Amino acid sequence: MGRQVLVTGGTGYIGSHTVVELQAAGYDVVIIDDLSNSTAEVIDNIEKISGIRPAFEEFNLLNNVQLEAFFEKYSDIDAIIHFAAFKAVGESVAKPLSYYRNNLVSLMNILDCMSKYHVSNLVFSSSCTVYGQPDQLPVTENTPKKDAESPYGNTKAISEEILRDVVQVTPQVNVIALRYFNPIGAHPTSLIGELPRGVPGNLVPFITQTAAGIRQQLSVFGDDYDTPDGSNIRDYINVVDLAKAHVIAIDRLINKTNAERFEFFNIGTGKGVSVLEVVHTFEEATGVKLNYKIVDRRPGDVVKIYADTTIANTVLGWKAETSLAETLLSAWNWEKSVRNL
Repeated sequence: MGRQVLVTGGTGYIGSHTVVELQAAGYDVVIIDDLSNSTAEVIDNIEKISGIRPAFEEFNLLNNVQLEAFFEKYSDIDAIIHFAAFKAVGESVAKPLSYYRNNLVSLMNILDCMSKYHVSNLVFSSSCTVYGQPDQLPVTENTPKKDAESPYGNTKAISEEILRDVVQVTPQVNVIALRYFNPIGAHPTSLIGELPRGVPGNLVPFITQTAAGIRQQLSVFGDDYDTPDGSNIRDYINVVDLAKAHVIAIDRLINKTNAERFEFFNIGTGKGVSVLEVVHTFEEATGVKLNYKIVDRRPGDVVKIYADTTIANTVLGWKAETSLAETLLSAWNWEKSVRNL
């Protein structure tokens, strides 16, 4: 049996892709997920891709009794990747307490159990939202953090502060925080991908659902920003490329090749792309015309942000490889498979 990695939120979008990549790298994976934003069918599809069925426990990380029982049952965990969190920017503005409670308490419960059950290594699912609206672009890992634009973003910033403080007083714990930019796309098999419940909070699922006729129209939130075409600019990273960064981070922690005990890396492409550019690239890649309209700006949205990925490229030896067009086509193929189109 290989090294064992716990993946919280492992049936979710990024989590499921990371499970597949971990299995491909020889890791034995255990998933905790409460299925609040995913389905158990994802486990079946992971097995179809990899030929390996990951162990799966269904419960919420806020339940400390169940979490401790889990660590009693699985006593050989070498590392944890912590994805499980609420993640919709707009919803977090409307329900801040729910986001603070879920995202922060779940992390603290994990850290308590790491100490009690002697688990040393944690990869934390962070976000470029920790930078707020930066003064200079691209953002490096040393870009000064500004106030987050949403409670969701603030939970990621506070989580990083919690991790930094815990590492300082807990010599056995090592942490890598990966600050993702905007993950999009789906696995090339079209067996796993982004499948939000209800109205999507992210751009690409809204695009693919509009293309599939599930949504009547795509809303572009604002065309009067200080950008070349007036729409928001983001750094869109292929989800499989992103998943591979987690495997490298786990390798780094388990093999103790990290120089610092709390490290953080930008995971993006290094290229800023506007919302309207994404729309037009999708149309070109798929041949499908989108019905979209410009609407008012959305509260909590950063105007523009994209990464400087030099440190991840050099220190981790990781680089984004998949083009935007290829990534958007994978998202469309996934949508079609889900809808039987």
